[in-house]
Amino acid sequence: MAITWPERHPHPAYTFAMPSVLRPIVVIGAGGIVRDAHLPAYRRYGFPVHGIVNRTRSRAQALADEYGIEHVYDDLAEAIRSAPSDAVFDIALMPEQYEATLAALPRGSGVLIQKPLGHDGAQARRIVAICHERELVAAVNTQLRFAPYIEQARRAIAEGQIGELVDVEIRVTVRQPWELFPHVFALPRLELNMHSVHHLDLVRSFLGDPSDVMCVTLPHPERPYANCRSTILMRYRERPVRVVVATNNEHNFGPTYEESFVKFEGTSGAIRVQLGLLLDYPRGGQDTLEIARHDRREAGWQPLPFEGSWFPDAFAGSMSALQRALAGDVSGLPTSVDDVLRTMDVIDAAHLSSDSGGVVPAYDGGRRS
Repeated sequence: MAITWPERHPHPAYTFAMPSVLRPIVVIGAGGIVRDAHLPAYRRYGFPVHGIVNRTRSRAQALADEYGIEHVYDDLAEAIRSAPSDAVFDIALMPEQYEATLAALPRGSGVLIQKPLGHDGAQARRIVAICHERELVAAVNTQLRFAPYIEQARRAIAEGQIGELVDVEIRVTVRQPWELFPHVFALPRLELNMHSVHHLDLVRSFLGDPSDVMCVTLPHPERPYANCRSTILMRYRERPVRVVVATNNEHNFGPTYEESFVKFEGTSGAIRVQLGLLLDYPRGGQDTLEIARHDRREAGWQPLPFEGSWFPDAFAGSMSALQRALAGDVSGLPTSVDDVLRTMDVIDAAHLSSDSGGVVPAYDGGRRS
């Protein structure tokens, strides 16, 4: 009996569709990601936004004025009291604020939580426990899973267009403008939690949970923040697939040799996705999606059609998946807090691997330590 790998049977929520029942959204937070991605996505796809709340009311008001949002609050309790009974709460805060926010939501609410799901696995488990206790239908906004070019790549792989996956490589070599997010400077874990979480989560969404993880993650000597460069290997012992995620967010030498791609190689072809957003964040460079197949070698790499980009379209995918699950349009929720908790376990394992070090060579025949 042939083994059927998970990437050949993607969850139906990964194919974008609008929910049969649209629920009003209450946005909690008014930072840059809400301005640049959440609200543009909801407006583009017609998701109704009931209200927005932020401790600094003027920031919420400015976004409300721009996007025609009727209700503005500076108090979470008031926003919850005023929310429609079927509201979905879109939490766009930092992880240290999740627990109190989730505990305040009405029992049984639908909620979309911005990534990461905590600063570490222990905090993530407390967050998940609150979601269970409050009976929340809770998803994590790991939106790269829903980017339009990823959707098309996922479909092609599921159809067997490149055969069995044997190699997945994600490479990012850019100058990441961390200064746009000064609140991250003090984080003891930066690159894996705030950036490569997308990449590790994306791999899990295709291949499932890795058997083990190896990692080196490092700071830059001239930067005031924690780790910003990483190499992560994810091993799947039951199959011969190589998975490597390599990020250098301090390539400060201009665009000539910048890279930002996801590459899937199979036994009969390959797919390459260029993540243009990271090449010139937040404006974004060119997105591309290409396929090469052994049975069409003379054609070389050919474009695969897609529409949209990571920002803002993938954010509509995250919200749609949650609302489709709430409406009963799909069974299950691929980005549930229980699933993404396992992404946090991978991140914890990567940090532990980096801290503990590798195998010391037996130089000159000496003993390994």
